[in-house]
Amino acid sequence: MMVSSAEVERLSSISYNEQNQKAKEKNVLVTSGPTLDRLRVIANRLIPQTKEFRDDTRQWAWRLTLIDAPILNATCAPGGKITFYTGIIEKLNLSDDEIAAIMGHEIAHALREHGRERVSQAMAQKLAVNVAMAAAGGYGSAVSAANQVAYYVFVLPNSRENESEADAIGLELAARAGYNPAGAITVWQKMIKANQGKSAPEFLSTHPSGETRIEQLTALMPAVEPLYKVAPKAPTSSKNM
Repeated sequence: MMVSSAEVERLSSISYNEQNQKAKEKNVLVTSGPTLDRLRVIANRLIPQTKEFRDDTRQWAWRLTLIDAPILNATCAPGGKITFYTGIIEKLNLSDDEIAAIMGHEIAHALREHGRERVSQAMAQKLAVNVAMAAAGGYGSAVSAANQVAYYVFVLPNSRENESEADAIGLELAARAGYNPAGAITVWQKMIKANQGKSAPEFLSTHPSGETRIEQLTALMPAVEPLYKVAPKAPTSSKNM
């Protein structure tokens, strides 16, 4: 790792704030309503489960953003900055279990610092500037460095190994939080169906998909179903009925 966790989290926070400010200026930052309430309930159940993987998440400054845009995507920046777009929820008509699967998967990337790993790889290959030095040049330089970090964290595809790890951890987070882990399978079935005959949505372009992905998720079910059975169940919303 060629850049510290603290630096990646700091720059990711700058990028997250810039994202939210731009959304606010465009009047697409959702600050209230039933969809945001659903996300908050799910996040508040998932986040406490992260301590099973690393204890320092208790000190993370967790935040949640909902942006009203027809984008099939969701992310979790290093340090626990979660973003969902209304497009992925509405176009796929997601249940709470399916939202929990997506959110758990994205949180898992942050837990395992996959973004920091990719930034470090880019720096080692001279594809990215030294983000610490760039960030030291004032706010404008910090924003530029933050945008560069965001590119490697969110835009470039994760490795197959990182995706498999995020799938496994995401399933466990959802199960421990009282959400049916089978939601991870149904959400990918919906994603594939929505993609038929169309260009790949953003979420699919950065995440391997297809029957192989569903087979891998199915193989993980026996390990997480017992956790779901003993977990306090999440409240059922109308989308889950």
